[in-house]
Amino acid sequence: MRTNLDFSPLFRSSIGFDRMLNALEAASRAETVDNWPPYDIVKTGENDYRIVMAVAGFSQDELAITQEQNMLIVSGQKANGDDVQYLHRGIAGRSFQRRFELADHVRIVGAGLVNGLLTIDLKREIPEEMKPRQIEIRTGQGMPKAETKQIEGKQQAA
Repeated sequence: MRTNLDFSPLFRSSIGFDRMLNALEAASRAETVDNWPPYDIVKTGENDYRIVMAVAGFSQDELAITQEQNMLIVSGQKANGDDVQYLHRGIAGRSFQRRFELADHVRIVGAGLVNGLLTIDLKREIPEEMKPRQIEIRTGQGMPKAETKQIEGKQQAA
């Protein structure tokens, strides 16, 4: 039994979490789960990830990897022209489109296709200005004096 959660109280009391709350809301609305083609998501390091997708029967020309803002889209389109009569078809050859939601500052490092496995390497690169930094604490002697600046013109005494 599936219950839908109401995220509206979180929207009212949080600031800057819109993307995360929208992703949670979208995930709770997902009706059907398409599990083809099968894939693995592996964390290979502190900031490194890998997606391995089984795409047997697809060539490099029939696959496309696109990154749109914070979304990774992997799609496959089989080339038409098979005039083969199958007695049994166990290898799926249907078109697909798989979407992966990416966190901020995650970029695709590279991709490769070997033995029917599509491998996509990703890396989270936090910008230098967002990394934690150590702040030096000075004693009273080395501190620069704070100047008070007058914003408006001088007032004259009446």
